[in-house]
Amino acid sequence: MKVLVPVKRVVDFNVKVRVKPDGTGVDLANVKMSMNPFDEIAVEEAIRLKEQGKASEIVCVSIGPAQAAETIRTALAMGADRGILVKHDDTVEPLAVAKILKAVVDAEKPGLVILGKQAIDDDCNQTGQMLAALLGWPQGTFASKITIESDAIQVTREVDGGLQTVKLKMPTVVTTDLRLNEPRYASLPNIMKAKKKPIEDKTPADYGVEVAPRLKVLKTTEPAGRKAGVKVGSPAELVDKLKSAGVL
Repeated sequence: MKVLVPVKRVVDFNVKVRVKPDGTGVDLANVKMSMNPFDEIAVEEAIRLKEQGKASEIVCVSIGPAQAAETIRTALAMGADRGILVKHDDTVEPLAVAKILKAVVDAEKPGLVILGKQAIDDDCNQTGQMLAALLGWPQGTFASKITIESDAIQVTREVDGGLQTVKLKMPTVVTTDLRLNEPRYASLPNIMKAKKKPIEDKTPADYGVEVAPRLKVLKTTEPAGRKAGVKVGSPAELVDKLKSAGVL
């Protein structure tokens, strides 16, 4: 079974995001970029499936600027087999991403598409669901455990009330949650090997997808700073303050 893993290049989660002075977006100049953490979990799960003999090939695809090849190389160093880079310098909205991924799926014919439940830059949580709808495939979102059984996959999902387990026919789309696994670090030998693994260059036009944005960002602002707290002398004083604030 071939596994397709979409990966996105985002601002590293350790970096404090800065908003441009004119409010037109996030300042990306001289900012460390890395693979979306949820996508990293998806890559790790695909590798584990291959180690279990459930997957035969792992293909990683990224949509973004030329620098996104570095993100694919990270996945290749972890253990993926080859990559596809769909080059586009501007922002690509989730629907356009899903349409491109559908075209990639049509060309690659994977048995499973596994990707992060959301990207930490826009937090849209839409691409996996849209892709499943476009393909007409079943979907298992927010996965915290995956078990493949013959031509079906059992997915344990994290939902508001706890955990929900669903059994889906394959091929299917799965989106990963944080507790699915702990991604491995790429070893130096694998990093060197990754440089020789192939990355195919494509464009949205190659797949016949229009990526012009449908949404216009009017303004981007930083969250308001938190007010300083105060110390209280006793539990009774704390209760009084909570009451006066309308909390109790």
